[in-house]
Amino acid sequence: MPQDAAPTTANHADVDLNDYRRRIESAQVYDAAIETPLVTATQLSARFGNRILLKREDCQPVHSFKLRGAYNKMTLLDADARSKGVICASAGNHAQGVALGGRRLGVRAVIVMPKTTPAIKVRAVESFGGEIVLAGNNYDEAAARASEIQARDGLVYIPPYDDPEVIAGQGTIAREILEQQPDALDAVFVCVGGGGMLAGVSAYIKAVRPDVQVIGVEPEDAASMSAALAADERVTLDRVGPFADGVAVKCAGAESFAVCRETIDAMVTVSIDELCAAIRDIFEDTRALAEPAGALGVAGAKAWIERTGANDKTVAAIVSGANVNFDRLSYIGERAEIGEHREALLAVTIPERPGAFLDFCETIGHRSISEFNYRYAEAEQAQIFVGVKLGGRIAEREDVIADLEAGGYDALDMSTNEMAKIHVRHMVGGRAAGVGDEMLFRVQFPERPGALLNFLQQVGDRWNISLFHYRNHGHAHGLVLIGLQVAPKDQAACREAIDAVGYDYAEETDNPSYQRFLHAQ
Repeated sequence: MPQDAAPTTANHADVDLNDYRRRIESAQVYDAAIETPLVTATQLSARFGNRILLKREDCQPVHSFKLRGAYNKMTLLDADARSKGVICASAGNHAQGVALGGRRLGVRAVIVMPKTTPAIKVRAVESFGGEIVLAGNNYDEAAARASEIQARDGLVYIPPYDDPEVIAGQGTIAREILEQQPDALDAVFVCVGGGGMLAGVSAYIKAVRPDVQVIGVEPEDAASMSAALAADERVTLDRVGPFADGVAVKCAGAESFAVCRETIDAMVTVSIDELCAAIRDIFEDTRALAEPAGALGVAGAKAWIERTGANDKTVAAIVSGANVNFDRLSYIGERAEIGEHREALLAVTIPERPGAFLDFCETIGHRSISEFNYRYAEAEQAQIFVGVKLGGRIAEREDVIADLEAGGYDALDMSTNEMAKIHVRHMVGGRAAGVGDEMLFRVQFPERPGALLNFLQQVGDRWNISLFHYRNHGHAHGLVLIGLQVAPKDQAACREAIDAVGYDYAEETDNPSYQRFLHAQ
């Protein structure tokens, strides 16, 4: 379920909202950006009993709000700075905003992108006139190269979020919302990465309409602003999830945080499944495909309505971007069913005998089976991985499990088990009777040549690889499930070796889906 992180009430130096209001009202964004529409999500509003408005930043020329802040910052450069040019490090929407801004202003715009950046994003930056430098295998390496070029050529760095003029550019979104919806407006939901848009939107709304709530929305696995507000200081996360790459920021910006802790009303975090469901909701109302980060506002609005029981309210959600890789769509569709409470994934133990599947189907009644994975493993009982279609109610999943347990079945809910959803559902039947002392790890491999070789070289040949399953979903990391045969006395050394590789990972040896479907009996 979504969680709140309320802003602290500790005393801090006040943010000058009137100064930010002046900056926002004088921001020069419309030579490059457009005033985007604010539309009613008719189907979503009917389902949730509230009027839900969508602020369509995906309609910008670069299909993202990022153009506003980048262009505003660039317009304020003096003639000397413009003559030298600008630079940024980005693999996403900020890169396109800086590139287009440079073309409109006649300013050299150097964009340093990791070598692993998808070709579609490289082509987009090229189409806006950016001078592309491919460097490094991740953002940090690209940023380091950008610093070198900046120092060499005297270029001006355009930050993605942590700058008052960038924040002011993003704040023009709030000005448009209040002008387009001058009447009833109860809350505005804003996606959060580094916090630039949230700071700009909240600063303007609290200066003009302090009665309107401003609520930030983050993925559960990249909630740096929520962590900062809870601690009352900026927090650097150990890792962030790769799915909503547009907001995968480990630490909120300093200026962004200073503004947000004074102005926002709450934070909401949402799961990957809820994000995918929001992408589908936006598509069904607008026929537009939001990127994962772009759907955060809608996912947060839905979560807030469900949690608070809000009814007959008017809320606005910013659809912040639509630069989604096409090869992610199958994964998004797969996860949206769970996020919309339309599918339950269950591990169920049934008798290993003729007619057992029929008995199982009769127990779940009229509900449809969406997935059924099984392979013979034991003479007495069978472990099945099954998807069951639901009608959209949160409680219905619990009803299905209760019906199965009443029928004598051992049923385990896998609907929130990431390893089960990403890997195990595709591997049922993969037991190996001769495998002992197996440790299991879920690892994010960078999508670059040599990533596997690097892992193997650093982990070494001390432990046999007993399982390997790889999936990629169109982002910069491959998702790998790897099993190693490790004697109990060597387990600490194995963990230290994997730590040394530097890839994000989680140990999954005790994961119930592994124990039921893959672990040697």
